[in-house]
Amino acid sequence: MKERGMIFNAEMVRAILDGRKTQTRRPIKWKQTRFTEIAERDDGSLWPWAEDCERGGDIWFACPYGEIGDRIWVRETFRVHSRATDVATLVYQASVRNSWTEQTHRVPVAVCNKPATPEKWTPSIHMPRWASRITLEITDVRVERLRGLSEEDAKSEGIIPSAGGVLPGWEYRINFRDLWMDIYGTDNWEANPWVWVIEFKRVEGGAA
Repeated sequence: MKERGMIFNAEMVRAILDGRKTQTRRPIKWKQTRFTEIAERDDGSLWPWAEDCERGGDIWFACPYGEIGDRIWVRETFRVHSRATDVATLVYQASVRNSWTEQTHRVPVAVCNKPATPEKWTPSIHMPRWASRITLEITDVRVERLRGLSEEDAKSEGIIPSAGGVLPGWEYRINFRDLWMDIYGTDNWEANPWVWVIEFKRVEGGAA
């Protein structure tokens, strides 16, 4: 089993904590080779593939986010609120509207190598492993076209349904589309790229 960090924005962190988010989609970053494509494996699933000209074989690329059974520790925006003799108290931006107990997490001061900065947030990309409060276990990995997701998939992405004014059956997908375009741009959505689809469950007590 391997562990990897993955960035989630505040909205998606809240969805994970609420139990509404059990899927995430991430763009496939292609290797710089003209042979790379999506092909069908023996089990019928689609997967990134390339022809190995030098060795006369095939290369099936591993998902960079892990495989079934691996774990993901959530990287989110946080700050070190205080340091005491034995413990440091961390605050998470995604939970600042909640009670003090819900928005904080304590870690041994011995592992906290950051000073207390009550007014300064640390961006998610700079979160170290010891500061993560959420651990996920991968339950499935597959490859799909971005816009091939169903309403149930969009709901499992932690999306809140649209209040109305959209085509029936698109209440979740329309808001997923808007979120995706905010992150990756309108052109990326229109291109309908291949994406990694990672399904997961939260591991209770998995925080560092």
